[in-house]
Amino acid sequence: MTGNLNGSPEMKVVPIIVGPTGVGKTEISVLLSKYLPVEIISADSRQIYRYLDIGTAKPDKKLLMQIPHHFIDALDPSEEFNAGRFEHEARSVIDQVFERMRVPLVVGGSGFYINALIDGLPDIVEVGGEVRVDLKKRLAAEGVEKLYEELQQVDPDLARKLAVKDKQRIIRGLEVYYASGSRLSRMQTRPQRAANFKPMMIGLTADREVLYGRINRRVDVMLETGLVAEVQKLSNLGLTPDLNALNTVGYKEVYDYLSGATTYEEMTEEIKKNSRRYAKRQLTWFRRDKRIQWLEINTPGDVETTARRILDIYKNGLSENVA
Repeated sequence: MTGNLNGSPEMKVVPIIVGPTGVGKTEISVLLSKYLPVEIISADSRQIYRYLDIGTAKPDKKLLMQIPHHFIDALDPSEEFNAGRFEHEARSVIDQVFERMRVPLVVGGSGFYINALIDGLPDIVEVGGEVRVDLKKRLAAEGVEKLYEELQQVDPDLARKLAVKDKQRIIRGLEVYYASGSRLSRMQTRPQRAANFKPMMIGLTADREVLYGRINRRVDVMLETGLVAEVQKLSNLGLTPDLNALNTVGYKEVYDYLSGATTYEEMTEEIKKNSRRYAKRQLTWFRRDKRIQWLEINTPGDVETTARRILDIYKNGLSENVA
């Protein structure tokens, strides 16, 4: 079946597994690797960074050796990465995987990255480092709320789509405006470059109580296996929580604890609360995409069943593609 796909002139099918944090995406991808010659393309905006292992629930070294993975441990936390780079680089990797007569399996919870990969992003003006440095200095001095108010004035359409605490995208909107005089929201309506493959999108979900229970237990395991020590090592390397890579759930709360701003118990509860909120935002994002077929994983027995259902959906998609 995969041979027909890879050698066919028809548009190639790429399975894409999305869903909230803690739902079981990694478990499903591992099971699928037993039935398909997959290479996993991680669509996670944090697993691409080295040293961020426990807090990102990165696959362990043994699993990374067993199954080829892409976009994991590729950058230092001080380096910038964004959806535009992911779009171009991941599409190139997908082409290479097909050339090897294997199946590119995209797995992740970063909705913006997934959409960029499938639908493309409009060509956006490149911004000089001076503008960005100035805005980051202002962020440190004035706070994100002040910059958000400024974005509301220069690009209200973009501001309405962003959370007040979304530092990276607020700065991006401002830097594009000040560098080009154009609104990023208008640039985003320009024609996009759709991918040269057919996405087969599967969304994993669970009952809210089940999902939140998994998230809480996952946080406990992260802390038991050394999350605080991991963040302490990052701090010892001179890496600060204002870096985009570290401005994320699980890391910023530990930095606060290490600075003495919170107790261990407060830190634990904050990570759990913010992780649950993040999962809710992920589901809200993905549920807007009507291309996604949703499957539930509520019990341990559902994992194997769900993997087999995805396999069937994939095989049916291949059959339809060459029919």
